[in-house]
Amino acid sequence: MPELDSITRRLQALGHKATPARVSVIAAVLTQSGHFSVDDILRKARNVGRATVFRTMRLLTELDIVCRVLLDDGSLHYRVSRQTRHHHHVVCVSCNNVEVLDDCAVGDSIRDLAATTGYEIDGHWLEFYGRCADCRSPVDAKP
Repeated sequence: MPELDSITRRLQALGHKATPARVSVIAAVLTQSGHFSVDDILRKARNVGRATVFRTMRLLTELDIVCRVLLDDGSLHYRVSRQTRHHHHVVCVSCNNVEVLDDCAVGDSIRDLAATTGYEIDGHWLEFYGRCADCRSPVDAKP
């Protein structure tokens, strides 16, 4: 699996160990399509402890290999990041479909917030929730 090799080499280049457990988690992540939970990874990487999965997911998030998706019910999911830059998501509250929004249009608001609060803003996370076209009833659908 070339992508697995590429990610493990990248981890090692950054000083992280490519332990068998970590590689197992990464391999399980790469088999996922759409969004997934830590429990999904635990089912695929059976001999890996929960703490190791959480630590590896945090590392993969920091390296932009996966991105976090907060579903409407408050559950944290992930998806393999195919984006090379910062982005947001729109989540269907009916079917949990997740769409990627390539643009981040809140730059001015972040600068204003920093100026108003005196904070140096290091990052943000923004999700939008609604119902996708497939889940809206014909009565709700707008022409």
